[in-house]
Amino acid sequence: MVVSKAVIPVAGLGTRFLPATLAVPKVMIPILNYPSLHYCLEEVIDSGITNIILIISESQREVIESYFIHHDPLVSALTDKGNIDLLEKVEKIKSRAQIEYIVQEQPLGLGHAILLAKESIGDNSFAVLLPDDLILGNNPTIKIMLGLHSIEGEAIIAIKKVGSKTIPNLGIIDTSDSQGQIRQITGMIEKPALPDAPSDLAIIGRYILPADIFKAIENSRPGALGEIQLTDAINSIIPTRGCKGFIFEAHHFDVGVPMGMLKASIHKALSDEETKKELKDWLETVE
Repeated sequence: MVVSKAVIPVAGLGTRFLPATLAVPKVMIPILNYPSLHYCLEEVIDSGITNIILIISESQREVIESYFIHHDPLVSALTDKGNIDLLEKVEKIKSRAQIEYIVQEQPLGLGHAILLAKESIGDNSFAVLLPDDLILGNNPTIKIMLGLHSIEGEAIIAIKKVGSKTIPNLGIIDTSDSQGQIRQITGMIEKPALPDAPSDLAIIGRYILPADIFKAIENSRPGALGEIQLTDAINSIIPTRGCKGFIFEAHHFDVGVPMGMLKASIHKALSDEETKKELKDWLETVE
C-alpha cells in the first residue's frame, strides 16, 4: 500500500518558548543550525514522500513559507563561492518537496489538525509527523514504519519505553505483546495517572494512518478545552483496522521543551566533526 503524502501539524502556540515565540514559530527555532521543521521534512523526503501538508496558524504563515521558497540571491552567492555542499543542503527540501499549507484557525487538538487534511489526502493512507519529536538516525523512522504498513495496511505508531515520571504527560499504549520491536496495540490512553497506565510504552510523534481515521475523528467527542484527541480516534479503529507499535532505536529528543531542544543541539554538535572538538574544549572550561 503506497503512502504518498505526509501531514505535519505545526500550529501550536509554543508557550514554553515565550518570549521567543512572540516573533518566531517554535518549529523554526534552530537546533544547532536547522529548525526542527527542517529535520522533520528531511525525514519525510528521505523516506520517499514528497507531497507534504503543513497545518499552520495564520500568524506562522509568512515565516514558514519564506523559509521554503527559492532564494535567488543566496543561491547565486553560494554558487559564486563554490559552496556546493551548503547549497545542496539549503535547496534539498525546496527542490524535492511539494508543500501545501492549510491554516488551523483555532488550536482544537491534534485530531482536529489532522482532520483539516481530509480533502487533500482522499482515500489513501498517509504519514503524520510531529516536529516536537526529533528522531535522529541513519535510517528514517517513518521509512521503516511505511514498510510495516505496506504488509497489512494497519495503523503504525512509533513508541518507546519511558520512565514512570514522564508517563502522566504522554499517550501510553496497551499491548498484548511483552517482547519484540513490533507490538500489537490493543488500546491507548492519553496522559494517564501512573496507576492507570497500561504499560511503559509511550506514543512518539510518528504515525502511518489509514483514511478510515478521518471518519473516526469526526465521530470523536471533544475532550478538555474542546480539543479532539487523535488517540481517541485511533482507539476506535483498532478493532476493525488493527494497529501496531514500532519501538524505534534512533535517538529521540522532545524539542517541544527548551531543555529537550538544548540536548538535541548538543547531540548534533557532538555528532559533527566540525563542531565536536570546539564544544568539548569549551565544556571543559565550564564549572
